[in-house]
Amino acid sequence: MAISEGGLLTDEIRRKVWPKLLSVNTDDLPPLPARKELREDNKDYQQVLLDVRRSLRRFPPGMPDDQREGLQEELIDIILHVLQRNPQLHYYQGYHDIVVTFLLVVGDRLATALVEKLSTHHLRDFMDSTMDNTKHILNYLMPIIDQVNPEVHDFMQSAEVGTIFALSWLITWFGHVLSDFRHVVRLYDFFLACHPLMPIYFAAVIVLHREQEVLDCECDMASVHHLLSQIPQDLPYESLISKAGDLFVQFPPSELAKEAAQAAQAERTAASTFKDFELASVQLPWPW
Repeated sequence: MAISEGGLLTDEIRRKVWPKLLSVNTDDLPPLPARKELREDNKDYQQVLLDVRRSLRRFPPGMPDDQREGLQEELIDIILHVLQRNPQLHYYQGYHDIVVTFLLVVGDRLATALVEKLSTHHLRDFMDSTMDNTKHILNYLMPIIDQVNPEVHDFMQSAEVGTIFALSWLITWFGHVLSDFRHVVRLYDFFLACHPLMPIYFAAVIVLHREQEVLDCECDMASVHHLLSQIPQDLPYESLISKAGDLFVQFPPSELAKEAAQAAQAERTAASTFKDFELASVQLPWPW
């Protein structure tokens, strides 16, 4: 159901299916610690607080302020609890965009268990102390595009646009860049049921879907980056999901690993350095 057209359809179904997809036992959920215990002397608290306070648009329009503020406090607690229980994980800006989706769908207690499992599996590479693994995942984007449409690939290479435009897509599972919550949870249905690299395949099909726009663009980094970083809101989600699944089967990660490694090597010798990449991730033009 999560992969088939329409996904899981309702949040009531998601509350039953998402735990199964993540192998979380809903009959044995751990209690949440006291809020004061979580926040005292917590190195991540101030940054999480800032990010959550700036996340107003991730809550349903028209929600009463007191209800939203209560959910924001729960959001902070979930994040801090997961980080406290898993000191090997490192908070990153954008993580709260994923956590709030789970909170709004399943509530705080179940969301805590699901997010902890997700953070130690699907999101694990994003939560390292450096961005090396995140950058490595982004390096699969161009090889996927090259397999399907070499013309678009070559145009993007000539423009030296890189892959930073897709960073926020990847690390928030598109939660930050899509305004319609229905589309966000539909993608989460899909991603939870698939390989952890599926979001990068979905990123590739978005670029491929916009083939003509890309090729009509000025062939320079600024123009192409601007075009691709402005994700359309009226995408044909079901057909793109189907296409991403097909590409994963046709070009599995194991077959693209060599090209991804070569992309990493080329990036090290290009003008766009890793320092630039890290800076872009810290200074993303997001309305946090």
